[in-house]
Amino acid sequence: MSAAASVLRIALPLPLPQAFDYLPPDTDTVGADAVGRRVRVPFGPRELVGTVVEIAPTDPQVGDLRTALAWLDPEPLLQGELLASLRWLARYTQAPLGEVLATALPAALRRGEPLPDTHAWAWQLTEAGIEALPGLRKNSRPRRLAEHLHAAVLHEDALDRLLDGWRTPMRSLAARGHVERLAVPASSQAPLPHPGPALNAEQRAAIESVRATDGFAPFLLDGVTGSGKTEVYLQAIADCLARGKQALVLVPEIGLTPQLLARFRSRLGVPVHASHSGLNDNERARTWAAAWRGEARVIVGTRSAAFVPLPDAGLIVVDEEHDASYKQQDGIHYHARDFVLVRGKALEVPVLLGSATPSLESLYNARNDRYRLLRLSRRAGEAKPPQVRVIDVRKRALQAGLSQQVLDAVRAALDAGGQVLVFRNRRGYAPVLLCHDCGWSARCPRCDTPLTAHNGGRRLQCHHCGYRKLSPPACPDCASLALQPQGVGTERLEELLAEQFTDVPVLRIDRGSTRRKDALEKHLHELADRPGILIGTQMLAKGHDLPHLTLVVVVGIDEGLFSADFRAGERLAQLLVQVAGRAGRAGKPGEVVLQTHHPEHPLLQTLIRGGYHAFAEQELEQREAAGFPPFAHLALLRAEAKHAGPPMDFLRAARDTLLPACAEQVELSGPLPAPMPLRAGMHRTQLLLSASSRRELHAALEAAMPKIHALPDARKTRWSLDVDPIDLY
Repeated sequence: MSAAASVLRIALPLPLPQAFDYLPPDTDTVGADAVGRRVRVPFGPRELVGTVVEIAPTDPQVGDLRTALAWLDPEPLLQGELLASLRWLARYTQAPLGEVLATALPAALRRGEPLPDTHAWAWQLTEAGIEALPGLRKNSRPRRLAEHLHAAVLHEDALDRLLDGWRTPMRSLAARGHVERLAVPASSQAPLPHPGPALNAEQRAAIESVRATDGFAPFLLDGVTGSGKTEVYLQAIADCLARGKQALVLVPEIGLTPQLLARFRSRLGVPVHASHSGLNDNERARTWAAAWRGEARVIVGTRSAAFVPLPDAGLIVVDEEHDASYKQQDGIHYHARDFVLVRGKALEVPVLLGSATPSLESLYNARNDRYRLLRLSRRAGEAKPPQVRVIDVRKRALQAGLSQQVLDAVRAALDAGGQVLVFRNRRGYAPVLLCHDCGWSARCPRCDTPLTAHNGGRRLQCHHCGYRKLSPPACPDCASLALQPQGVGTERLEELLAEQFTDVPVLRIDRGSTRRKDALEKHLHELADRPGILIGTQMLAKGHDLPHLTLVVVVGIDEGLFSADFRAGERLAQLLVQVAGRAGRAGKPGEVVLQTHHPEHPLLQTLIRGGYHAFAEQELEQREAAGFPPFAHLALLRAEAKHAGPPMDFLRAARDTLLPACAEQVELSGPLPAPMPLRAGMHRTQLLLSASSRRELHAALEAAMPKIHALPDARKTRWSLDVDPIDLY
């Protein structure tokens, strides 16, 4: 097909459901192999970077088309399985294909930058350097460096491990022509693998099940905390590498990535590439490019790593598969766990989902034989499950939310040489600043929710929109000076415990204290193996191995026991089990103390007596009776604007558009104000679709969404569709 008789159909990163037609930027022949290539195009007064998704014949009835400006790639970046999976994702989420394709690319490639080089750098001694070596001053840094290079060509990573501050003497040698820098394949930077611990029978059985799989199979690795799930991952990845294949590992938090990377690098005989938002744009683009070229054999990353190319795929692992952070809440509302299951099926490779507290959806799929269930029912090695104790704090004096029994337990654990984790899933100093005289409370003007007090109550911040201000010197309503922080956050706990336990380090781990790169690892390294106290939010509940932790204290759980969110019980149960699992992971016995005003609450009693699975069975029965997921399928249409009228008008029109497309199995609820009706100055409204059949729900959406995009009210509000929402906020 010649350029004169063909049109490029290009998906652009715009909130519009259609592709746009352009003429090719040159006179070369344009064929199907152009699909997936990036191209720069004029769009109004702007220039945009899009992706060719189809080659179409010219239509004589269409007027003159604009010509694309330039090709950005010599060959398609998005092709084969990845492009097909992204097309599926656009259909499933009812999102514009151009936005989905842009989301799949690192930011540097979205801007039109070229695919980066992925080679590594090494140094070698030149002939002149070999001749000059005997004349270099003995025991000098240039001499020692030259001697190392005379023995072998060394990668820069190896030099980092071998010699501190090697770059300065290297520059000195390079200036004299004694050394030269070489570009070498990144895959040659393989560290020496280290053997792992002996496996128990359950771990060996799980590994054999994965190893024996030919083609796609979804596995649910359901293992109690400390049961050695990571060892199963490592063995499965090692088998994958032995077959010459790539492995992708998803983790829920950036904070888990450095610890997991260090462990993987010490065990596997290949470089391990990272992909997460803590890296800069160039670093993320290099990992994506290395995966695209097949050079990256093991990729470990957070949610967005679900989009890395896998030309030699052999295994996909999702650690902590239940975690809500795998769901993207802004832009394209995709779920990384669910998307890699689709990719695994297309790639014909096993997908291993691991968790100590699997999501109810995954347990339901395992119960119905959609997933193959692998169980690890006991802790690895000699570790024993921690003892759980519930403390009833009704009518008891509390200091910063802690009872005297808890403080005594902390002292006993420290005196025995152990470490303590005090868990409070609310950062800041206090959740509310209140006037003791008139009842005024500081509220966010953009969200109409309480402002959290920070820095001992001197600063106020909204944790929803980021609004900040200094605390007023007196009550704005009654001029009283009796302004008091109410409630307890991690900062207030840190203040109290630092005063009470002056002989040990007290470290706070939350979003505020770990903003800098590698801050979490530095905090944990500072504590090392000596007695001390960690105060943390849910960041410390996931995946971290704290072998010297003997006591976990959980405070402030009561608000989660009575939430209106149908997922609140599941999330609280998962959080409690995960944080409790941090205790007693080595040879030392562990104890978990739950402090509550509701010791007889059914959720707590079920967890203590029967564990997470007993809770899950009861919760699944309640979900089925109520018609909630996984026994129903949901879609949430959200709209927001600076005034309350336009979102409501748009959703009423959307409802009228949806009604003719909905079968009897699809129910519409709303439009109604969202549970949080004002956020960041925007009035929020929502319309919920519910169906017992996924097929019927998607049929209704496919029929109605093009018409909803065309509604006049759609241009007057900011709106989005969330298929399979996990938050009805």
